[in-house]
Amino acid sequence: MNKDQKMDLSKFPRVSLAHLPTPLELMPRLSEHLNGPDIYVKRDDCTGLATGGNKTRKLEFSLGEALRLGADTIITVGAVQSNHVRQTAAAACKLGLSCEVLLEHRVDQPSETYTSSGNIFLDRIFGANLREYPGGTDFDVAMAEVADEVRAAGGTPYLVPGGASNTVGALGYVDCGIELLNQFAEQNLSVDHIVTATGSAGTHAGLAVGLRASGSDLPILGIGVNAPQDVQEERVYKLAKETAELVGAPGCVARDDIIADCNYIGPGYGEPTESMNEAVLMLARQEGLLFDPVYSGKALAGMIDYVRQRRFTKGQTIVFLHTGGSAGLFAYADSLTL
Repeated sequence: MNKDQKMDLSKFPRVSLAHLPTPLELMPRLSEHLNGPDIYVKRDDCTGLATGGNKTRKLEFSLGEALRLGADTIITVGAVQSNHVRQTAAAACKLGLSCEVLLEHRVDQPSETYTSSGNIFLDRIFGANLREYPGGTDFDVAMAEVADEVRAAGGTPYLVPGGASNTVGALGYVDCGIELLNQFAEQNLSVDHIVTATGSAGTHAGLAVGLRASGSDLPILGIGVNAPQDVQEERVYKLAKETAELVGAPGCVARDDIIADCNYIGPGYGEPTESMNEAVLMLARQEGLLFDPVYSGKALAGMIDYVRQRRFTKGQTIVFLHTGGSAGLFAYADSLTL
């Protein structure tokens, strides 16, 4: 695919779940506070489904395929405070589907607040059937067992992987990449860098494909939240290659396009860090914006550190992709330092 061609995602089944396009806004007080580049935020916390978040874009394609295949039950997996699970449970309600959720306990010694508030509280409001598993469970096997159970009861299951991060789900962020380029043109913005949290890989991989297949060489910095750099970059690159083939743009993403800085994870996935705590409070008090402690909070901490190190500098324009997840703040109410 050359830069004069436009990707056509209309051939893929899709349902309408998100409020699109999401806003692209300058954060003037944060930019001034950090005395660095102009920092914009892509408000994918405003996708509208169950307090919003990035997974809603992915679910438009995942559940579009589920309906095409005649599914009546969605099976998915995530951590106890998974933003993805919350959005999937809500989407299932909106489409009249049953939802079976496999929840993984990935945080050591969680508080009672963590196990009962935030996203998991909303999962229960949406009526999802929650099944709890210890950390490290083989979820390919576990999800297959639940699917067999659904079939035995006369249902038709459709499996959505964690984060909806497969080639179908990543289409949501191929679309977002195109949307961003359109917004840059509309606002006459010359952007130097996009920053996003990178975890299950679908957002990062889809965004890379959306930009590269559209002819843009804009760099994307992923701030890792759960894996070492080599593991994360290979995970994202593999999915980007597969997604590029799916959309008819094979080879558009090079290995060097995928960068993940995994120095801001702290003790582990979902474990609070001082820099995340500072970043969440800074954005709340400088811009009135809420970010979650697990994904966007740690990605913000990384971006802020890059500004302080002058790796992002005055005169540049940075876009931070807000992946949503503010519901998770409530689960961390007793561990955030206010």
